[in-house]
Amino acid sequence: MSKYSNVAHYQDFSELENILSHSSNSYDMDKITKAYKFAEVAHGDQRRVSGIPYILHPTSVACIVAELGMDTDTICGALLHDVVEDTTVMLDEIQKKFGADVAKLIDGVTKISKIPYSSREQQQAENIRKMLIAMADDIRVIIIKLADRLHNMRTMDCMPEQKRRDKSLENMQVFAPIAHRLGIKTIKDELEDRSLQYLDPIGYKEIEDKLLMNEEGRDKFIESIKKQILEKTKDTIKNVYITGRVKSINSIYRKTYMRNQTMDQIFDVFAVRVIVDNVSDCYNVLGVVHDIFKPIPNRFKDYISMPKPNMYQSLHTTVLDKNAIPFEVQIRTWEMHYTAEYGIAAHWKYKLGMGPDSKGDDRLKKNIEKVKNMILEQLEAEDSTEIAKNIRNDFEENDVYVFTPKGDVISLPRGSTPIDMAYTIHTQVGHRMVGAKVNGKIVPFDYVLKTGEICEITTQKEEHPNRAWIDICKTASAKSKIRQWFKHEKRDENIAEGKQMLEREFKRHGINLAESEWSDFLHQLFIKKQYNTIDDFYAAIGYGGIQLWKIMPRLKEEYQKTYASDIENINVPQAPVKRTKSNSGVVIEGTDAGDVLVKFSNCCNPLPGDDIIGYITRGYGVSIHKRTCTNVPKDISKSEEPERWVSCYWEDEVGEAFRSTLQITANDRTGLLADVTIMLSNMHIFIHSLNSRELKNGKAIVTATIDVMGRNHLRGVISKLSDINGIEEIKRL
Repeated sequence: MSKYSNVAHYQDFSELENILSHSSNSYDMDKITKAYKFAEVAHGDQRRVSGIPYILHPTSVACIVAELGMDTDTICGALLHDVVEDTTVMLDEIQKKFGADVAKLIDGVTKISKIPYSSREQQQAENIRKMLIAMADDIRVIIIKLADRLHNMRTMDCMPEQKRRDKSLENMQVFAPIAHRLGIKTIKDELEDRSLQYLDPIGYKEIEDKLLMNEEGRDKFIESIKKQILEKTKDTIKNVYITGRVKSINSIYRKTYMRNQTMDQIFDVFAVRVIVDNVSDCYNVLGVVHDIFKPIPNRFKDYISMPKPNMYQSLHTTVLDKNAIPFEVQIRTWEMHYTAEYGIAAHWKYKLGMGPDSKGDDRLKKNIEKVKNMILEQLEAEDSTEIAKNIRNDFEENDVYVFTPKGDVISLPRGSTPIDMAYTIHTQVGHRMVGAKVNGKIVPFDYVLKTGEICEITTQKEEHPNRAWIDICKTASAKSKIRQWFKHEKRDENIAEGKQMLEREFKRHGINLAESEWSDFLHQLFIKKQYNTIDDFYAAIGYGGIQLWKIMPRLKEEYQKTYASDIENINVPQAPVKRTKSNSGVVIEGTDAGDVLVKFSNCCNPLPGDDIIGYITRGYGVSIHKRTCTNVPKDISKSEEPERWVSCYWEDEVGEAFRSTLQITANDRTGLLADVTIMLSNMHIFIHSLNSRELKNGKAIVTATIDVMGRNHLRGVISKLSDINGIEEIKRL
């Protein structure tokens, strides 16, 4: 049978009073009653789309908040959360009548005004940004917001179909992941299930019907399991409480439809939950369970010694009964149970009269601070459309657990790299990182960490981050800290880099403007992005705060709209910038020849993806160098023959191979050169030369000159070579 009724559910003030009267917390009922009466008068004759009196919505939200055990001010905030937005009442009046705390909560959950953004995605992102700012100030804001969203989903049937789908998608992408990270399972599961109902009603109904069909047999099965466990524990373990639980429909859906499994292949559709008084009893019950039933290998998880990031703790084991029917057993204490169901709300719910500043459970308070810090890190994304993506990445359910060499456990989102781990340990560890080892073996920076691995970060005091790390790492936290380093430490370099990147993109998109015209052309954009000067805008491009690929289509459209008519009316012939493309995959700017001879310098061996510059040689065409090559003057204008240096860049698609030389440092051993040769051959890499020499310290240097298609291809080759036993370092020469 479905957990959630499809009937629109509203609760009035008498139901709220009933919930509060049965709570173990103490409440200021006079203040709550005053808030209700104030909201009732303010909303007056307003009605919901369904025709129901509007006041029933805030009372229903207040009931949800009360069931989570929140404090008096939070319940008042829930009752008044729509008053400022939907009535003539001002926030100052709320503050005078109910205090600064309640006013701050209401301001935090009040929806943002309708501003004409360039896209619906950006509007949603700006709403999320405001919500996160309020959350970082007081975590109770998001609890009211989640309750508001949950009640809206309970009453969504009267809304147009497209709006139901839009809201459901927002839940899946933003609100459910936040509820998960806060540990509020009751809201997370219901939000996901109700959203799935609108996103895939057929899939939802199929799973619901199967669960309903198995309900009677499931209940008998769970009762049988409960009896067996209670019989074995009654004389040794006190106060054992056992209940059955059904996996949420969305969780089953993800495994059946998205992982192509059948219901029979999911071992934890039905589970038994055992709740005891203390941690030692948890492990004692585990022994009893494994004595009665046969455990399935590799299906045991100890979340007590290694809690999830949202504070969840339990022992999980999957076992078989005598008829070989698999089922899951979850074992936890009562405190763990409250935290598992209510998450951060348990901070208020199960500590009598406890508010956000009281001396409660230190672990819960620390986690609140941790969540606040994560929220603040999301706000570092200068492009607001990145915020929703950051939340999905950092707040999603799939986490990996990686060990430091000292045995500490670091929790990271799935897909994280050693860079993410370094910045999770400490900002300075990330800044000074020069390499990483996983299980004792050197790995590349883009290695994807897996649960159970031991990752050691190698640092050097004088090192600093690399811009390329922003594209490699997974977490918003790491990206933010890298950008912040470049933002504060390399401003002049960022401005120069940003201008250079913008100039290159202008040329690629046919935007022909003198540099003196850039400021006027870009003025509206950098003001909208909240940069005070054009140099701030260039710097943001340079350190990665602005991604050019996102703004170039808009700039190109603006350029064509503003300048196209002007260009048509110009009488003086304009000398176009000539672009000559050779078969090398490089575009040379400002040359007259129809086919320029291009050669790639051996001093730096540039690859597609490298920033390059050309040098006109006498009789040999144009020699291509990396911008960072030692033979390229730092200031071209002060070189002996600056006119011989020409701008050039790679084509979008380069179809040929390029020569690159790698220097491999490894432990000297028999067969090392053969292993390198075989690995390159297996990757179908053409080898120009391969040689090795011994060092006095028992090491060897292998130098390999090979053909690759560009920097990304080379990165993959280095990653594969790093898997060879004994290799310590690989450098591109």
